[in-house]
Amino acid sequence: MGQLDRGDPVFERDLQRSIVELHASPHAMARTSESRLGRALKDFIEINVPAAEGDAPRSALVVGVEHLELLEVAASIGSGCTAIAHSRRAAQGARAFAERRGFNCRVLLAATSDALCERDLARAGQSFDLVVLNHLATASTDFAKLLTYGRRALAPKGSLCLFERYESLEVPRGKVIEHPLARLRRLLGDVGLTCERLSPIEADNEHVLAAVAAPSVFREQLRHA
Repeated sequence: MGQLDRGDPVFERDLQRSIVELHASPHAMARTSESRLGRALKDFIEINVPAAEGDAPRSALVVGVEHLELLEVAASIGSGCTAIAHSRRAAQGARAFAERRGFNCRVLLAATSDALCERDLARAGQSFDLVVLNHLATASTDFAKLLTYGRRALAPKGSLCLFERYESLEVPRGKVIEHPLARLRRLLGDVGLTCERLSPIEADNEHVLAAVAAPSVFREQLRHA
């Protein structure tokens, strides 16, 4: 790097472009990148989350901001979105992305290293019509615990979307070898959610299971209505 000719016209052009972008957005250097996987996750939500009934405003919560496209789709489904970021750098990037794209997104810095906790729910301040749990961005957090808090953040008639790596669900349960799809359905059932859509997604060398779930009580009421 020390041997680069700083008078090279290509080098000068790129340097000036970087300076302009940095002044346009103070957090531009901290933003998280968009990706093929992020676009695939966004497409899954757009296709599988039920449309709103009537003109009532909808609220959305996104936990994990590694894939910025999830913020955009959540904001488009609701009247804006609340996002939980797990580092100051990620929070800055999410805010800058929302500003550039022109949508409303309130970004909160997670209170702990957990993906979601009691203090985060209190600060978010409401139950949400859409909750997006991106465990790809918070893989160190216990998945079952994340589902428990995600369920608590969900409105009675809401939808919960989650994304988990396939291999993370291949862990044996005692002496029983549980299939990842069955394991995911069981974990959702344990917190009072019914799995409505389940799909594999492969992009950027990641093998992901994507799911949409709804509160079990509400689905039982619909069946008997």
